Amino acid sequence: MKLPSPFVQLPISFDAQRLADEISALGEVSWRPHPQNFAGNSMLPLVAVDGDAGNESFNGPMLPTPELARCAYMQQVLASLGVTAGRTRLMRLSGGAEVTRHVDQGYYWTDRVRVHVPIVTQPGVRFECGDSAVNMAAGECWIFDTWRLHRVLNEDDRSRIHLVCDTVGGEAFWNMVAAGRPVGGEAEPAGWQPKRFDFQEGATPEIRFEAYNVPPIMSPWELKHRLDFLVGEMKPSPAVATIGRQIDALFRAWRAVWAQYADASEAKPEYQRLMKNFLIKVQPLASVAILRNDLPMWDALTVMIASAAVVDNDQAAGPGNSLARRPQSAQGTAGVLFPGYMG
Repeated sequence: MKLPSPFVQLPISFDAQRLADEISALGEVSWRPHPQNFAGNSMLPLVAVDGDAGNESFNGPMLPTPELARCAYMQQVLASLGVTAGRTRLMRLSGGAEVTRHVDQGYYWTDRVRVHVPIVTQPGVRFECGDSAVNMAAGECWIFDTWRLHRVLNEDDRSRIHLVCDTVGGEAFWNMVAAGRPVGGEAEPAGWQPKRFDFQEGATPEIRFEAYNVPPIMSPWELKHRLDFLVGEMKPSPAVATIGRQIDALFRAWRAVWAQYADASEAKPEYQRLMKNFLIKVQPLASVAILRNDLPMWDALTVMIASAAVVDNDQAAGPGNSLARRPQSAQGTAGVLFPGYMG
């Protein structure tokens, strides 16, 4: 999600040692390799589709894994955020490893913030986002602008572990963000101090989980919102106005089909035809356009919108795609249209 500031520290903090003790009790057997097999990166799923720690998809009801059920304080921490929780994990970065520079450009992350709670960390861990960099201290709570190029460097010889929750937020959460401490953008508030949230013995936290996250077909309004966002992110170019006119034409045509079928399966063939024609018309311009975060417009368009525009109910959502610089697609337009959701 795009934010006004590269980083925002939320006005809440946690008992990092107690969280670390809960992680230690889970044992090494619960940890898994990073889905993209990035060197030195591993993860432990806490919230996943159907509560299945081995399910890497984004499409379906998010539920706690057995590992989260064993962590009482971790559950309280998630509940305290006031969010509707999406995919949530412990992310571990071994000593000397890094999370390479990238942008979270997949559909799932477009409207979700990524909440970080550092649990095991050191001063040598540096989180870079845009032109800003911070060391997130143990027990703090942060969000950052995933639409900017970002990376993490662990220059210590010890591992770093963060609790990471992807979420659309919630009323209480966004109130916390408004009271947060921005870094690298707006002026920081004077005398700002986070409030400590300690373990509450015997408390039974109520965590809200996502049940609806990837629509069978994007509505005309969602589609236009996402396309307009990408056009608004383009660097100055004569192509902006031309692509904008094609977006308006696509919206009017899809609006008429939606009025007849909404997101019923009967609408899919016509939707695919309209989207294919749209991509054919804009590809010559979008293939050479660059966004303000230095992503190629065509790659973002195909990953964020075309590949996620129609999701077959019997097709599992594929693995995430958050690469910053993918090679320019050599496929024909039909080849990138609807291979299933790429998050």
